[in-house]
Amino acid sequence: MSEIRVLVADDQALLRGSFRVLIDTTPGLTTIGEAANGAEAVELARRERPDVVLMDVRMPTLDGIEATRQICAAPETAGTRVLILTMFDLDDAVYAGLRAGASGFLLKDVPPVELLHAIEVVAAGEGLLGPSITRRLIAEFARLAEPGQAPLTGLDGVTDREREVLTLVARGLSNQEICDHLNVGRGTVKTHIGHLLAKLHARDRAQLVIAAYESNLVRPRRAPRG
Repeated sequence: MSEIRVLVADDQALLRGSFRVLIDTTPGLTTIGEAANGAEAVELARRERPDVVLMDVRMPTLDGIEATRQICAAPETAGTRVLILTMFDLDDAVYAGLRAGASGFLLKDVPPVELLHAIEVVAAGEGLLGPSITRRLIAEFARLAEPGQAPLTGLDGVTDREREVLTLVARGLSNQEICDHLNVGRGTVKTHIGHLLAKLHARDRAQLVIAAYESNLVRPRRAPRG
C-alpha cells in the first residue's frame, strides 16, 4: 500500500515540527509539507494533493474553517480529507468545520498513537466519528437548533430503508449495531451507507450525520426544563 501523504497546518512552529517528526517516523506515513496559516494550507493542498490535512482551527490570514471549506470544495483536492485539530472539545468552530467538509476532529493533546490511527482512518475514507463523539455532536445540534427550523438539506432519492440507516448513523450506532437493530448483514449495511454517501454527496460518515440533522430527519432530543 502506498504511503499516506499528510499536510500539517498549524500556526505554532513547535507543534508543526512535533507532528512532522511523529508522522515521518511512522511506517506508511509521510509529511509532504507544513503550513503556518490557512492560506498556505489551501495553496499547498492544491499543489501537493495530500491524502490528509491536519488542520488547526485558529490561524492567521485564513482560519482553519475557511481553509477546510476551500479544500473540500475544490475539484483538485476532492480526494483530500481534513482532520480538524482543536484545543476545545466540540466547540462551535469544530461544528462549523464538519459542516465545511472536515472528516473528523481530534483534540491536540491526544496520545500520539491515537493521532496516527486517526490519520489512517480518515485516509481510508472513514469519518472519525465514533459513537461517543457522535453523541457530543448531537448535543451540539440540540444547542444550536432553533424550534421550527426549516430543513437545510433535502433527501430526494433516498429510499425508506436508507432513511432508517441514516437515522441510526445519526444516532451514533456503529455498523454492527445497525446490523443488529435491522437484523441484516454487514454487507447490506455497507451497501446502504455507500448509496447514502453517493446520493447525499457526502464525503464520509461525518457528513451523513450532518445531513440527517440538517434535513430534520432526526431532531435533537432536548432535556426537559425544570
